[in-house]
Amino acid sequence: MKGAGVRLIWWMLLGWLGAALAVASSRPDILVILVDDAGYNDFGFMGSPDIATPQLDRLAAMGTVLTDAHVTAAVCSPSRAGLLTGRYQQRFGHESNVPSDDQGLDPAEDLIGDVLRTVGYRTIAIGKWHVGNRTMHHPNTRGFDEFWGFLEGARSYFPDPSVDYPGNHRSIQHNRRQMDFEGYLTDVLTDRALAYMDESGERPWFIYLSYNAVHTPMEAKAEDLERFAGHPRQKLAAMTWSLDQNVGRILDHLEANDRLDQTLIFFLSDNGGAGMHNNQSRNDPLKGWKGNKFEGGHRVPFIVSWPGVVPAGQRYDGLSSALDIVPTAAAVAGVDRWTGKPWDGVDLVPHLSGAMPAPPHAQLFWRRDAMAAMRSGDWKLIRVEGLGHRLYNLGKDLGETSDLSARFPEQRQLMADALVAWDNQMAMPWWYEGEDWNRVTYEVHRALMENETPAYRNPSQMRRHEAKEADE
Repeated sequence: MKGAGVRLIWWMLLGWLGAALAVASSRPDILVILVDDAGYNDFGFMGSPDIATPQLDRLAAMGTVLTDAHVTAAVCSPSRAGLLTGRYQQRFGHESNVPSDDQGLDPAEDLIGDVLRTVGYRTIAIGKWHVGNRTMHHPNTRGFDEFWGFLEGARSYFPDPSVDYPGNHRSIQHNRRQMDFEGYLTDVLTDRALAYMDESGERPWFIYLSYNAVHTPMEAKAEDLERFAGHPRQKLAAMTWSLDQNVGRILDHLEANDRLDQTLIFFLSDNGGAGMHNNQSRNDPLKGWKGNKFEGGHRVPFIVSWPGVVPAGQRYDGLSSALDIVPTAAAVAGVDRWTGKPWDGVDLVPHLSGAMPAPPHAQLFWRRDAMAAMRSGDWKLIRVEGLGHRLYNLGKDLGETSDLSARFPEQRQLMADALVAWDNQMAMPWWYEGEDWNRVTYEVHRALMENETPAYRNPSQMRRHEAKEADE
């Protein structure tokens, strides 16, 4: 009787999912909204007590919030490489932030644009690229019909003559031609996204909308700064408000055109918040920030919305990843069988709908130079060359304060072995981040592993610290 009951529930779930999919378009439009360096706790739907995000809260209420979601790296470029390919970027040597000129995302890898073009999607990349500047790495060469944005990691949110000229990788391009713009870049990127939606007509579209907000420089419109006058994090609050209102513009546009129910939307950050010392972001209750292997470095806010298919108003605790975006998009777009390199992610829809009770991932892995980590359920292992391992149980210690290595040596060894086995499947890094940043990252990990405050958090602070110690 018990087995028959389980089978009945299973078939009911499959029937519900099938009916929901039949109601929704078999070829939905697909939108990835990626934001930059956003704090885990800096949105209303994530519980922020001081930063209002009514439009993102609206999106969250329409879909599912993934509370244990991760990107594949704690810094921008490798995280984007993992998202765009659906594969651990260490498989193709893209382990650190990409150098400015001579390297980029391996041309032998297929990107999400390549995948969706095989089934007729119009593919569009808008905003920050940051996975290579050379022609072989350019969005128009990597599966995107249209590109409107900038190639390198950061730039001013306003027109800037020192940047906005032909040949500068931080200038705005339309495809490969430098473009001038007016206004505030978060608004302008949204304008382009809305225009591309309208221009696509009946053809299904995929838009990768990669805002540079809320990455430094901390620049906001005067009216938004005035709105948050007196706020202890005024600039971040103002920049986040603009981001939020622009997401609202997108939702309003889709709703006005009767496309909201026919659009699969992902919203996430490219890595953890860069911290109060950088862009005023907060990752509470997580430990760490952008650039390190604690949860605050790679655990991110993540919304998946597709009305009628993905449950609305749900909070989902299963271990999930940005790796899952490519396989999910491919599945809903009708890519029946992918013959390219295998993905490390999975289709999220059956997990979020309840058709598959198991979490999307039993384990996840991270590595950058001398620092590595893995998750196995609630267990978290961090490994740093020269500092050894730290073992945490996030179900009881989300803040990663109590090292359990001595109490659970078998668990520590099991995970250490699994991490080595994963290492052995990966390629050697094609480039490294540089000695200064490696030393900074090492000091940050050393301090956090000992529950201390780092002596420095960037190369300039490191040099001042070392000069002071030399004088003493």
